[in-house]
Amino acid sequence: MTETATTARRTAPGGSGLPLTEAYDTALLDLDGVVYAGPNAIEHAVDSLASARTTGMRLAYVTNNASRPPRVVAAHLTDLGVPAEPADVINSAQAAARVVSEKVPAGAKVLVVGGLGLEEALAERGLVAVRTLAEEPLAVVQGFDPSVGWQQLAEASFAIQSGLPWVASNLDLTVPQARGIAPGNGTLVAAVRAATGVEPEVAGKPLPPMHRETVLRTGARRPLVVGDRLDTDIEGAFNGGVDSLLVFTGVTTAAQLLAAPVEHRPTYVSADLRGLLVPHPEVAGQPGGGFACGGWAAVAQDGELRFTAAGENHWDGLRALCAAAWTALDADGVPVDGRKALAELAF
Repeated sequence: MTETATTARRTAPGGSGLPLTEAYDTALLDLDGVVYAGPNAIEHAVDSLASARTTGMRLAYVTNNASRPPRVVAAHLTDLGVPAEPADVINSAQAAARVVSEKVPAGAKVLVVGGLGLEEALAERGLVAVRTLAEEPLAVVQGFDPSVGWQQLAEASFAIQSGLPWVASNLDLTVPQARGIAPGNGTLVAAVRAATGVEPEVAGKPLPPMHRETVLRTGARRPLVVGDRLDTDIEGAFNGGVDSLLVFTGVTTAAQLLAAPVEHRPTYVSADLRGLLVPHPEVAGQPGGGFACGGWAAVAQDGELRFTAAGENHWDGLRALCAAAWTALDADGVPVDGRKALAELAF
């Protein structure tokens, strides 16, 4: 059994003989849907992160949410019982500000569609945030903030139509909140795109600017990306060539995981952040086909996933299903039906 998984083309969840806190030096943790949802900590997050910290694992918080400056996010984490400094928080506003700074002269004005997070990130790069086209900005930057409304979207549209470069912090369509799933920055970007016919340059996960920003600010040597989204966290890890842990405390469902293309397949899966604290079992191929993990054995047959043996830990059953589903998808190009098998696992 290997101590850590590899980032090669993945056809099954990986295994680790060590707890992930020992196998990796830095956890690059998403926030919304992983550590908290709205103002509240997610169950088991505070205790799990405290335990990870005591092992010597560095914790860095990497979020596509550009609405709040790192100092505000760090204070929120500390209030929840997760001690953090502003330097521990890396957000897509910082990545977007760096991208903008490479397009305009030092001290240039930039039209902001978003909140304080973007304003402070621009100031860090020596740029001046403005709110109207009349103030003669040289670029437009857009990020999520609950206050964004029609007036700001219209101002951005006018500026982009005038030919200014447009950078979006991220394209997340949704953002987890305490009351449920709400529209994210991607929905607001879509409104401006529809009005202008222009595509923004995007800085956040899963694209390279965010990975570059994270590496520059953390100096991680053996990082593990931890997230709840396949299309941002996991794809970002894939693009960066690093391992990942998917937790099911946010937006991803088990059915979505089974149908995941290569770039959306995590190295490890876990119910929540307690998955950082334990080893992860290997998934083994079986003679004649099928895959086994922790007493469970699964096979893809006639377009459907089914179990040929049952174990006790239903997460091991999900790992076996992933291997069977991903292998079949790679072979045939068509997702297999996993509804009955997932029902057996109570997913």
